[in-house]
Amino acid sequence: MELSDATKKLISQYAFAQEQELTKPDTTIHVDEVAQKVAAFYEQVRTVIDWKEEHLMRRAAIIRKLKRKFFDLELNNYTGIDEIAESLVLELIRGGHFPNDKIDESKIKDVQKIIGKYVFILKNNPESKKGKAKINFYNWLIEVAACEIEETMAPAIKEMALINYMFDDMKEKIKVSEKIYETGLIKKEYTYVYIYIAVCQALFKLDKPIISYNLIKYKYPDWNRASKDLVFDISQKIFKIWKKIESDLANPILNKFYNICEKYDTPYLLLGDILSENLKEIRNDISQPEKLEKLIKKAYTKRLSTLKSRISRAAVYSTISIFVSKVLSLIILEVLIEETMGGGINPIILIADTLIPTFLMFTMVITIKKPPKDNLAIVTLETMKIVYKKNTTDIYEIKTNKKKSVAMRAILSFIYVMSSFVTFGGIYWILNYFGFPITSIIIDIIFIALVLFTGTTISKRAQELTMKDEKEGFLIFLADIFFLPVQGLGRWISNKWKRYNAIAAIFSALVDMPFSAFVDFIEKWRYFIKERKEEIR
Repeated sequence: MELSDATKKLISQYAFAQEQELTKPDTTIHVDEVAQKVAAFYEQVRTVIDWKEEHLMRRAAIIRKLKRKFFDLELNNYTGIDEIAESLVLELIRGGHFPNDKIDESKIKDVQKIIGKYVFILKNNPESKKGKAKINFYNWLIEVAACEIEETMAPAIKEMALINYMFDDMKEKIKVSEKIYETGLIKKEYTYVYIYIAVCQALFKLDKPIISYNLIKYKYPDWNRASKDLVFDISQKIFKIWKKIESDLANPILNKFYNICEKYDTPYLLLGDILSENLKEIRNDISQPEKLEKLIKKAYTKRLSTLKSRISRAAVYSTISIFVSKVLSLIILEVLIEETMGGGINPIILIADTLIPTFLMFTMVITIKKPPKDNLAIVTLETMKIVYKKNTTDIYEIKTNKKKSVAMRAILSFIYVMSSFVTFGGIYWILNYFGFPITSIIIDIIFIALVLFTGTTISKRAQELTMKDEKEGFLIFLADIFFLPVQGLGRWISNKWKRYNAIAAIFSALVDMPFSAFVDFIEKWRYFIKERKEEIR
């Protein structure tokens, strides 16, 4: 069968990416191995404190270090960008976020230009906002800059090619009901923007900063090689660009686009896995349905076999991170309160504060279901549809929700509120029955809510290969009634804590800077010793 034009283009892009991976630069950046080991150990500690999904960890480190560098720049009236760029790149390599002796030296100049571009935008932005809006905008711009730095240091050619491949396909398949346009939820000209956001979220679970960066590139294709005029033009309206992106990402209609893309992203993931193998060996096999079917099964089996380990690792790290970065600070507060009130601390209760939510996460992970047996057949068929030329196109329509009467909405809201009271009241009653003090009960409710929200997110990640719709039983329906309020609380706390993570703030303020200086000293001292040794003959 004949491959579609889009598939041919995707294969060419993957072939180009593989060639780039094999290309070795003439001069590379080297950091001292001892300093690298010390820095890498510290980054592992920060991984626990600032845990995010694995594909987001490197950028989280760039954001953290870049904020510190921008603070230094502000103190020095934005001078010394070249030194800042070099020290940032060296820190990232020492921390193990990029390989040693593999990164081209020219990347330092590239990073220097990127930092200079965003410094220019900050200095020339005409919007003089104050307070919370100014801080949020400042953080957002640095996060976008971090995305561009990461892309420059390690270009995501394959990932972006696959995103564009799925995006082009979904533009043909997703149709929005005219009633949605009439309600004003979205404008017709912004439909593709929402499809693009949904594809980014579903396919690679990209977060707000990288989606913001991709949207800027989507609207301004020359952004990575922007002229001075373009940078100045964007600096004059960057605040409005930020507000528009934030508005698009917060639009509830986006969930409908996401649900469709999430359901049908499996074929694209598997095709990406297939093309990531040796293209010279499988290029001809892809155009033959019988051989492609075997490749799909192989990729499906491989991804399924690694799924359980990825989910287990995510569960362990997320639980430790929640405890260290969130609950530990609350337990310290609990100890101080109890000591002040003269009640003392029961060690058994402190242990229970940790074990109860941990057991809950363990239970959620071991009860994750594998995809049904006939799921592979559905995945294979859907993959064939996107790979080869076709005469018809599947249509996925986005419709408005059925309107509920005022009385029905009131009844449903009442049931939800009552289920919240029953759930939180039940947790309180059980813990109080076993003699937990009120401070410990509050901490346990917070910890349980965070773990339940995180565990639910991890469970959804485990369904990345499932395309078959499965009916939910009565027990699931019953569990949703009582667990959704707790998950909602967990989501709210998690989002708020990103801004007010006390442990992370302490590490960033009191440890990051002196530790970076210490590692830099180790490297310079090592080079000094080597020079002295060379002089001895």
